[in-house]
Amino acid sequence: MGENKAKLMRGGIDMLSFSKQLLTDVGIKDIVVSGNDYQVPDIIANGGPVAGIYSVLQHYRPAAILALPVDLPLMTASALSQLKIKGELSQKACFFQGHNIPLYLPNNGYVELFMSQAFAKNTPLAPGENPQGKKSGPSFKALLNQVPHTSVVPDKISHLFNTNTPEQWQQAKARFK
Repeated sequence: MGENKAKLMRGGIDMLSFSKQLLTDVGIKDIVVSGNDYQVPDIIANGGPVAGIYSVLQHYRPAAILALPVDLPLMTASALSQLKIKGELSQKACFFQGHNIPLYLPNNGYVELFMSQAFAKNTPLAPGENPQGKKSGPSFKALLNQVPHTSVVPDKISHLFNTNTPEQWQQAKARFK
């Protein structure tokens, strides 16, 4: 993207605030932002988003996580609520069909086993120790291959429009104006 996606403006608010508001609207009371510049610093430097979840699990020990990236500007509270309810009822990892994130992830023995195995060989790195900035952690696909999961068919696929490039961000902006 070339800039911090959390600071991109959607309407009158930045994407981080937009994402937090979505989580609040679905009833999430304890919203935690992971990353070195936020509430929970990464335990594994450049470990990727699963390592961010690992960091939150190590720090807070929540019963479950509803992980929402800041690059889904067309996401709705209704869609997230559907995902959360399905995950809570099934007590399985739950995601939208064809998309590994957003993700409802119960903190259970399956998740703990995966995380302990995935990060056992990874020791915390100081910032700058991985100068290439390469993501070194496991993918969501690897996580979901090891934990019980279910998927939800989204009401609208457009809710999952991901903005990873300036061109995609411009396309999204045209949709929410």
